[in-house]
Amino acid sequence: MLSQDDSRPLYIIGGQGGPGGQGHLHGTGGQGGAGLGPTVHITAHNLHATFTSGETFQLSRIRASQIANHCALPSRIFQGRRNILDKMHHFFTSDIGIQHIYVLYGLGGAGKTQITLKFINESSSRFSDTFFIDASTIATIDTGLKNIAIGKGSGDSLQDGLLWLASRVEEWLLVFDNSDDPSINLNDFIPQCNHGNIIITSRNPGLRVYGSHSPVSDMEEKDAVALLLKSAAQVATTGTMLTATEIVKALYYLPLAIVQAGSFISKSQDLDGYLTLYTKNQARLLSEMPAQTHDHYAWTVYTTWQMSVDQLTQPAAMFLQYCSFLHHNGISEQIFSSASEYTFPSDGSSEEDLQEPLEFLSHFLGPSGKWDSLQFSNMTNEVQAYSLISLDIEKKLFSIHPLVHAWSRTTVSNPERYMSTTGSILGMALLNRPQHDIQLGSLAICPHVELAVQMDAQVALVFKERYGCIFLEAGKYKQCEQLLEGVLEEQRQVLGDNHPDTLPTMGNLASAYSYLGEHQRAKELEATVLEKRKQVLGENHPLTLLTMGKLASTYSDLGEYQKAKDLGATVLEKRKQVLGDNHPDTLLAMGNLASTYSDLGDHQKAKELKATVLKKQKEVLGDNHPDTLRTMGNLASTYLHLGEHQRAKELQATVLEKWKQVLGDNHPHTLLAMGNLAGAYSGLGEHQKAKELEATVLEKRKQVLGDNHPDTLLTMANMASTYSHMGEHQRAKELQLTVLEKRKQVLDDNHPHTLLTVGNLARTYSDLGEHQKAKELEALVLGKQKQVLGDNHPDTLHTMGNLASTYLHLGEHQRAKELQATVLEKRKQVLGDNHPQTLLAVGNLAGAYSGLGEHQKAKELEVTVLEKQKQVLGDDHPHTLLAMGNLASTYSDLGDHQKAKELKATVLEKQKQVLGNNHPDTLRTMGNLASTYSDLGEHQRAKELKATVLEKRKQVLGDNHPHTLLAMGNLARTYSDLGEHQKAKELEATVLEKRKQVLGDNHPDTLLAMANLASTYSHLGEYPMAKELEATVMEKWKQVLGDNHPDTLLAMANLASTYSHLGEYPMAKELEATVLEKRKQVLGDNHPDTLLTMANLASTYSHLGEYPRAKELEATVLEKRKQVLGDNHPLTLLTMANLASTYSDLGEHQRAKELKAAVLEKQKLVLGDNHPDTLLTMGNLASTYSHLGEYPMAKELEATVLEKRKQVLGDNHPDTLLTMANLASTCSYLGEHQRAKELEATVLEKWKQVLGDNHPHTLLTMGNLARTYSDLGEYQKAKELETTVLEKQKQVLGDNHPHTLLAMGNLASTYSDLGEYQEAKELEATVLEKQNQIPLTTHSHSLHVSPPPPPPLQPSHAPSSLPPLRKLGRRLKKQSAPVDPEPAPASETRAPRKHAFQGNTRPPWH
Repeated sequence: MLSQDDSRPLYIIGGQGGPGGQGHLHGTGGQGGAGLGPTVHITAHNLHATFTSGETFQLSRIRASQIANHCALPSRIFQGRRNILDKMHHFFTSDIGIQHIYVLYGLGGAGKTQITLKFINESSSRFSDTFFIDASTIATIDTGLKNIAIGKGSGDSLQDGLLWLASRVEEWLLVFDNSDDPSINLNDFIPQCNHGNIIITSRNPGLRVYGSHSPVSDMEEKDAVALLLKSAAQVATTGTMLTATEIVKALYYLPLAIVQAGSFISKSQDLDGYLTLYTKNQARLLSEMPAQTHDHYAWTVYTTWQMSVDQLTQPAAMFLQYCSFLHHNGISEQIFSSASEYTFPSDGSSEEDLQEPLEFLSHFLGPSGKWDSLQFSNMTNEVQAYSLISLDIEKKLFSIHPLVHAWSRTTVSNPERYMSTTGSILGMALLNRPQHDIQLGSLAICPHVELAVQMDAQVALVFKERYGCIFLEAGKYKQCEQLLEGVLEEQRQVLGDNHPDTLPTMGNLASAYSYLGEHQRAKELEATVLEKRKQVLGENHPLTLLTMGKLASTYSDLGEYQKAKDLGATVLEKRKQVLGDNHPDTLLAMGNLASTYSDLGDHQKAKELKATVLKKQKEVLGDNHPDTLRTMGNLASTYLHLGEHQRAKELQATVLEKWKQVLGDNHPHTLLAMGNLAGAYSGLGEHQKAKELEATVLEKRKQVLGDNHPDTLLTMANMASTYSHMGEHQRAKELQLTVLEKRKQVLDDNHPHTLLTVGNLARTYSDLGEHQKAKELEALVLGKQKQVLGDNHPDTLHTMGNLASTYLHLGEHQRAKELQATVLEKRKQVLGDNHPQTLLAVGNLAGAYSGLGEHQKAKELEVTVLEKQKQVLGDDHPHTLLAMGNLASTYSDLGDHQKAKELKATVLEKQKQVLGNNHPDTLRTMGNLASTYSDLGEHQRAKELKATVLEKRKQVLGDNHPHTLLAMGNLARTYSDLGEHQKAKELEATVLEKRKQVLGDNHPDTLLAMANLASTYSHLGEYPMAKELEATVMEKWKQVLGDNHPDTLLAMANLASTYSHLGEYPMAKELEATVLEKRKQVLGDNHPDTLLTMANLASTYSHLGEYPRAKELEATVLEKRKQVLGDNHPLTLLTMANLASTYSDLGEHQRAKELKAAVLEKQKLVLGDNHPDTLLTMGNLASTYSHLGEYPMAKELEATVLEKRKQVLGDNHPDTLLTMANLASTCSYLGEHQRAKELEATVLEKWKQVLGDNHPHTLLTMGNLARTYSDLGEYQKAKELETTVLEKQKQVLGDNHPHTLLAMGNLASTYSDLGEYQEAKELEATVLEKQNQIPLTTHSHSLHVSPPPPPPLQPSHAPSSLPPLRKLGRRLKKQSAPVDPEPAPASETRAPRKHAFQGNTRPPWH
């Protein structure tokens, strides 16, 4: 009996019993082992019990049973598992009124029990009773259920416990913990009722059959880090979290391992040093029991697994050990089944050599000696029952937890022997591998081979050679090269150079060299193999022909296409003789020869040959055979080369569907087809679709092939290219940098694919406006390609062309021309005169000539290209149409806008038919045609077409794509041409903001938008804002491109023009002189831009009154333009008109009249009667008639101009209003002052509406109206208007601007008319003083203040005809020229997609 004061512990021993003793063949087993269960300490306080009393004893039994079934609290450092807990909460609160069973299963140490305890702790109020039973044995289950019966007073047996649970219709919770023994039928212990809740924790995934379930595996990284830091008693800082992250990664996020590590760290307090210790002492650290624990779990990581392994049969334990010498993932039955079917060659390894592998494999053979999948399944099921291995049902692949994998290797006494056995099993499997699925099979088995090589498995030479082939097929070319070089050396020593096993190794090593870009080494080795096979096997043996075909392929890799063609043709002929016309190998040779025709640019021949191959393969092999599908894909690629994008797309879509049916969605061949279909979408301009498809391919290739596989990197590169097409250059750059780093690691710095990536990155830098960076990268690539591939290799020439293109961007036109000429010569030598790449080079050289202003030379070359493209590719091929568009642009450069219009219209119609209405090329041509309409003065048509282009680009490319913004800028320019400057300003401001967001503040396109906006500010008379913006542009161009770049000089010239508008002529003169000198140095004396600067400088001389210098310079410009552009070019005629105006300035009005009349006649012939330039000259001729006093003729001509401008430009166009003002002025000369007043009043109102009250043109017209009031004797009105003009001129232009002084002089004149002589005198003195301060005379604006002389000699009106007389400086500014340029085809500016032929046409070596 216990006294009241007794407080002694009551010990209840429970839990799992120890393992039985060693059995004997005859007789009983040994004595049972020690109990492994925990000891529960129960202290009885104030317990009155008399063991002689049945009632008291029963009470103690009840209390003991309740304590035994009591649920502990979860660990104090429990972390994470929220996803499982939430799923459990949802499960147990759903479908009330049924029995709920939930299974948590997983590896020992994963935290199943702790999750259960945490769930119970969070749900304590939900359950009426909670019973926790140790389910590790039948005995412990029996005890647990008895305790429930005893505790509830309903009996003392297992059945009583079950009966109580079944009859108690409540929300009780029963936990079967550690139900790991697969021999126990747990259903016998589950209450048979429709109520209650049950949780089962087990290592056995087979228990999932009982209900809903969750696998318990590794923790989330953030939760694992938090658990480690808590168990290690470490404060969470940035530094400790980073260190902890590396530790939990090494522990593979297993909770028990993390807690053990934390316990060790808490003692040592050395978080930083743990990982080093763990790497060297993994087994010891994971076997050590912590002294301080956070829960009642009694075992270490390794102990808990050893307990599981101890339950396995000997063969199952051996299977686990052998699997630990394979990679922990991707273990398949096929490895073992294929190895079991290994046949011993007569001259290879004997059965005695492979005794251990054969002995192990015998466990899986049936009575007939054949593989028995059922026996294999039974053994793997036994190991799975303890979660020591897991099965991916979908992939049929087993995996082992990395820590179990490492631990299992430590349990064997002779690891070298196990590794040798496992390595031999791998080799045996590889030699019996099915041939239908080589690539996918190699990817699955490659990690196992890597581990065998890494651990230096001692296997037969023939197995090592197979390992090398696996590396080759899996894209691990460096590892293949290293391994096969060693194998070849051994084979040469042991077997000799000509042995049948040595030659395949030599051939496979050559393939590795090819994949590594070492084509010369591959060629030499293949030539050796070919010679030896000819000697040993004969010239017509299939293996000899296979070698010959491979050598032909290497010739292609080296760019020696003619040699490849000759050798390919020989292979084809021999295969026909030996195997017959329709043999699969013959058809393969025919397909390879077709590919070589494509390399030679003979796409039509390639198409015909591939079509023949496809037809025969369908007959011989069937529609869905892999070879048939490969040929179909190759034919689709040829359609792309021929510009038949729609057919290519349809065929690629068919290929994709068939591959999916035959091999599944994720097979490498299926993904290849998907990538090719994406390429077809790109060809059709459907870049969004291409992007989506490539993103899918990329994700799948990462999963199937791995992040660093060459095909994965190829997809990444293609996706970067698509980003570039979509204008997302920053994303393209980031992706290309990733590809570059990975290719350097996987392939080498100098591999052709690595260099190709560097070249693509350079093009993206160009897209981003970083041309200097692009130039440096391309120069680097070119140097490496010359070393690696040779001076004449296609890739080398491709880079050379790109570098030339970058020179053009940098304004180095002469260097670009020289380099393009070199490319052209080399391509002619290597590929022939008519090869598409040669014709591309001709077109690029023509572009370089255009950059140098040598448009006639460009035209001649482009005519040649067009004719050849028609012959080679056909009239409607996209490249032919591109050539036609380029020729049309050159006609525009030559001033032949009508021809350009006709040609562009033809191109547009054909592109609509061939490519569709919304294709980027179609929209580009539409934009170019619109620009030609502008050149022809058909601004309304241009506006409508450009608006269409803008809408379509928004739909196809999005609002912010660079091409969309380009279209928006072009439309803004047309608004300016139509005089709708406010609309132009709003649109250009939008373009500028978007370009800043998309491209950055300093991108060339952004600066171009800024310059265009500045130009519009000038049109609106907002000269100070224009000046400020142009100065910014000029500074940025200097920073980005340098002081002498053509674009910098253009910005400088534009700023000079704005200085002129502001009346700061000396500054304009100084700046233009600088521009002229620099352009002479950079572009040459006769370049169109140089002549433009010369003409602008002449205009500035005129503003400064230096008419003789202006005349001399304009005469020079005229002569040069006649030489360069021809007598009738619009710019030549414009120069002639300017020279005529200078004659007028010099008082030589008769000469001016004759010259202007001649210009007018030529313009009518060249441009038409209604062209803006023709009407401008007509107006200027009228002005000359006025100077000569022939006012009636002037009036008649100006009236004609006015009517025509109203028809062509509309009533409110600035040029129309200017003509109206000129007509008013002529009416004044004729004494028709009332008519002049009406006209000027109309002009004034319209200027206010169109340009605003303060625009210089508005103020000039106001001044003219004031003079007309004076002519009518209404001096007071004149005075009021002139006073207003003067005030506004001061505000807008400043006190000293020529227009301000003109207004001041006019007001002084009116003061005289009113008799206010003192005021007139003071104002005249001010004007005179200011004019003396400013070293210039303004013939165009200054007026004498004395009473006006007769009209022919000294008109009192400001010559309102002046603004159109000097349009050169603004009209020819090329800042507004962002007309869609015709780019070179993509193959010259962006790396060609190599997708279409990868793995399709070249047979692997076997």
